Amino acid sequence: MSIRTTVVCLTLALGASVAPSLSFARGYVEVDVAPPPPREEVIPEARVGYVWAPGYWEWRHHQHVWVRGHYVRARHGHHWVAAGWNHEGQRYRFQVGHWDRDRD
Repeated sequence: MSIRTTVVCLTLALGASVAPSLSFARGYVEVDVAPPPPREEVIPEARVGYVWAPGYWEWRHHQHVWVRGHYVRARHGHHWVAAGWNHEGQRYRFQVGHWDRDRD
């Protein structure tokens, strides 16, 4: 099965449910259910050449599931933008963690 077929099947299956709708093409998830407050994490000792990516709530199987924070290899000229949820109208939109270019 191709990735495109898989995405179409998943989108149709999820579109049939009441609350969530996924938009794989745009790289985000929208749901009607607010995520719980972030969990407190004990951050392990800093690692040279890495930055901490904090934990976040991910939407899986019609519920929020905690994903623990972890270190990611640093990228010169970039900074890490943490994954998180934005409240937009009556819905919540998840944006994955990603690198963003530093401004000069």
